[in-house]
Amino acid sequence: MKKLNEYFGIVELINGPVVKGSNMASFKVNEMVTVGERELIGEVVSLEGDVATVQVYEETEGLRAGEKITSTGNPLSLNLGPGMLGNMFDGIQRPLKKIQEISEIFIPEGIGLLSIDEDMEWETCITAKEEDFLMPGEVYATVQETLSIVHKIMVPPGVKGKIIEIKPNGKYKLRDTVAVLETQSGEKINLTLMQRWPVRRPRPISKRIPIYKPLVTGQRVIDTFFPLAKGGTVGLPGGFGTGKTVTQHQLAKWSDADIIVYIGCGERGNEMTNVLEEFPALIDPRTNRPLMERTILIANTSNMPVAAREASIYTGITMAEYFRDMGYDVAIMADSTSRWAEALREISGRLEEMPAEEGFPAYLPSRLAQFYERAGCVETLNGEEASVTIIGAVSPPGGDFSEPVTENTKRFVSAFLALDKKLAYARHYPAINYLTSYSAYVTMLEEWYRENVAPDMMELRGKMIRLLQEEEKLNEIVQLVGEDVLPNDQALVLEIARTIKKAFLQQNALHKEDTYVTLKKQYKMLIVINALYENALKCVKIGIPISTIRKEEVFEEVIKMKYDVPNDQVELLDALSEKIVTDYEQLRLKYQ
Repeated sequence: MKKLNEYFGIVELINGPVVKGSNMASFKVNEMVTVGERELIGEVVSLEGDVATVQVYEETEGLRAGEKITSTGNPLSLNLGPGMLGNMFDGIQRPLKKIQEISEIFIPEGIGLLSIDEDMEWETCITAKEEDFLMPGEVYATVQETLSIVHKIMVPPGVKGKIIEIKPNGKYKLRDTVAVLETQSGEKINLTLMQRWPVRRPRPISKRIPIYKPLVTGQRVIDTFFPLAKGGTVGLPGGFGTGKTVTQHQLAKWSDADIIVYIGCGERGNEMTNVLEEFPALIDPRTNRPLMERTILIANTSNMPVAAREASIYTGITMAEYFRDMGYDVAIMADSTSRWAEALREISGRLEEMPAEEGFPAYLPSRLAQFYERAGCVETLNGEEASVTIIGAVSPPGGDFSEPVTENTKRFVSAFLALDKKLAYARHYPAINYLTSYSAYVTMLEEWYRENVAPDMMELRGKMIRLLQEEEKLNEIVQLVGEDVLPNDQALVLEIARTIKKAFLQQNALHKEDTYVTLKKQYKMLIVINALYENALKCVKIGIPISTIRKEEVFEEVIKMKYDVPNDQVELLDALSEKIVTDYEQLRLKYQ
């Protein structure tokens, strides 16, 4: 590895991933260093006089006191350029496929800071011309990185000037100079296909835009009941076995984001193996090509070095911001932020910092806030509209939502999709609790739904939620005295609430017609359920017994509509609504 401003510290103390070194007064906080003879990668986290504390991103086994700590002169940074999409990285952007070529079973220590392949040649289309004056963020070349994504090569932030030399279209490596830019001070800067950016610093934007459009996921309970927004923040808490990972897989596959960044942060090795095996096999429904063509995977399992787990969140969000700067809508899945917080807690303990609630460091809330604040709908430096949406899974021990990570996440996210253990055990998937979950984006997105789906969709949504809330209250009475004593109108509420849960909220990820549902079909399904309720209620009001109103075949047909009606034949739902109206009209005529 190339060393800049080379000077040395001396290892004095080793405590797991935390190393203390002396003779380090000239080092800087957040500076990246190499530690020991094997050049383990680390980062300076604190300085006191000439003693520095370094967190090491690799196993420190075998490291001895007296070995050298060497400065690289830079903070922990990523190489950003073609070659990221379709790739799998560890927590500090080292490609796992390349590491496997070096060592098949384990990640060896001291392999250096590998990154995206710098020897690969990319077919490059140069879009800038000589004498052009380029501002930060302007595109000067493009690379068709995958069939679905054009990689735009941009002027790095903080750089502007006139093009004095430009190369023709052709094949170039990442570090090849394709243009030379002269700044107003006369400095000449070589523009390549790659730029570096420190992971802990948000990339600059022109301005933030108020959120106004949804992240369409095709999952009914989310799109209709608790909509997510492009540029929004989402907390997805749930205990073991409630379906966090499967829900995130569904969002990754079906959401209408252009780029997906999936961070497996501190998850079990076998679970991460499933992700690494399944994702490359998934087909993108937009293009019928592999989903990996617009996906980046960051794998950091629970047995990998704990400091790299802490860095993986920043690695993922920096990659997401880079693609956002090109004008893409990016969705980042962090699975899970609880493991990241546990890494913070372990490092904090080794640094001998004062613990706060449940042993977590006192700065846990501010670190979570800094992470979620990097989401947003923005105008980029080159004037395009783009977004980063963060969906952070939380794994509270024992499913206890009052623990610090869940509680603090709740403070900083605007949508909270609480996964419920009881629903999961009852085989109700997705197990999103329809009473404790919420989305603050409902009011922001109301106008979009009115204009793009239906004027009354949000009103229907509100009506269904009220029926579910009423059912919850009635269930308390039923548990005390039984269902038979309820008046007919209340018994009908119980029936309709059960139908909403079975027909609408439950969704089968493995069923061809049910795995993804368009907004139009979701709206028509609400119309059918509303028609069932309103027409059955008219029958109740004229004294028809609930046992007669509860027509098996009608309710069964409503429950099966999610499987029987394809997304492109929603007119069948109109026919079902009409059939319900006719059936109950005939029933009323019979009793009158």
